[in-house]
Amino acid sequence: MQTKFAIIDIGSNTIRLVIYDSDESGRFKEIENIKQVARLRDYLLPSGVLSEIGINLLVQTLRTHRDIMNHHFVTNVICVATATIRQSRNQASIITTVEAETGFSLRILSEYEEAFYGFLAVNNSTPYTEGITIDIGGGSTEITYFKNRELIAYHSFPFGALSLKRQFVESDIPTEEERTKLLAFVREQLGMLPWLTDRRLPIIAIGGSARNLVQVHQFLVQYPVAGLHLYEMNGQDIVDSLAFMQSQSFEDLQKLEALSKDRADIILPAVQVFHALYEESSASMFVLSRKGLRDGIFYEQLLKPLSIQYFPTIYEESSFELQQDFNIDLQYTLSSLSLANKVFTHLKEEGIASLTEGDGLLLRKAALAFYLGSYIDAEASSQHTFYLLANRTIDGLRHRDRVKLALVASYKNKQVFKQYISPFKNWFTKTEQKKLRLLGSILKVAYSMNATKRNIVDDISMYQDENSVIFDVFCNKNPMAEEYQVEKQKKHLEKCIKRNILFNFTV
Repeated sequence: MQTKFAIIDIGSNTIRLVIYDSDESGRFKEIENIKQVARLRDYLLPSGVLSEIGINLLVQTLRTHRDIMNHHFVTNVICVATATIRQSRNQASIITTVEAETGFSLRILSEYEEAFYGFLAVNNSTPYTEGITIDIGGGSTEITYFKNRELIAYHSFPFGALSLKRQFVESDIPTEEERTKLLAFVREQLGMLPWLTDRRLPIIAIGGSARNLVQVHQFLVQYPVAGLHLYEMNGQDIVDSLAFMQSQSFEDLQKLEALSKDRADIILPAVQVFHALYEESSASMFVLSRKGLRDGIFYEQLLKPLSIQYFPTIYEESSFELQQDFNIDLQYTLSSLSLANKVFTHLKEEGIASLTEGDGLLLRKAALAFYLGSYIDAEASSQHTFYLLANRTIDGLRHRDRVKLALVASYKNKQVFKQYISPFKNWFTKTEQKKLRLLGSILKVAYSMNATKRNIVDDISMYQDENSVIFDVFCNKNPMAEEYQVEKQKKHLEKCIKRNILFNFTV
């Protein structure tokens, strides 16, 4: 891939330009994300022809995108179109006009391609190995079923949020009768897919309508952390959000901070589709993926040279991004992690603490991000670490797991831990909270044993007597500084295991 490239997504509701640029590590980041609400679907005539007005609007928008690309010196672009252009009888002339007027080679995605790219985005940014995806556009709705990270089935319905509104809703807000007819129609359509019924799997939703539904629900529950990606809702959450929006006037919906103004007239039909799918599939949860069609195309381009379709381990890619963004010293971190693993293993094998493989995995993740907030301010590194990890989108981590990671990687002491966890007390049992404190205290001791970053600890052994737990720490250089730091920090571990701890450093 070139160092800069762009993707233009011509949808039925919006036209979006995204420009990517690579950094020194070879990682690509978005540097522009421009959205134009063109609503091309409104210019698709009953005859199936996209009107001249619609074509002119498309060309004008693409010319603006071309100017933005020129400003960024971008020449490599993938320009794709979905349902409205796909369903247009005059698509051949649209392609010709676009190329003549803008220089863009327009690629019209098939129903399968549109569904596949959404699945590919989910597959590379979420932890789910089996589930159902849904992407409600303006003129079509793509649904897939995947298992073991492989696409098993897909279907593209020729209706979307805009077309449903045009078909069933006369005014800005649907009446009760219109909602009933719309819901009956959607249920009938979904019922035609035998592979969808009663799956009892997560629904992973893509696109602007899903994003706005999540924003409304977060607004209603006063959600304590930032981030939409991998936000989870249940069926009642959808019902409550739908009821709230239905209780608002159109003017109030347009003013609602959690809702994009341009979606005020189409959000209700879209949420009814989500609700119908949730019921038809007996879903276990409704999850938002911020990564969609454009990201699927991006992943295809990124991974094609490697001859793979998805990252083997999604979180590892996110961890690499953290290392790059916060200038983490990987050698120092890995050596400290090795020490933490030894302490963890001794406590587990001696039965001093009840620890599981899952706890060990969390410890390793937290060790790689421990006190990364020092990149911003060393004096307030704990606070910065917690805020950054709790509020940052981390592909592959659900929100609850993200907060767990933040609590362990930022651990300072019990009092500060209580301060951090205060908004999330209902998320974790008391037993889970104690476990998180234990893991955090293990990391504090491990990093203290590597305080000077000299990697002087060769091995650690442990035994216990009636009164104490004793760690013998074998070093290859004078451990005076490390011993001092361990003596300062061991109290946190002592409080967690309720035992006196002795550290014997020897060279």
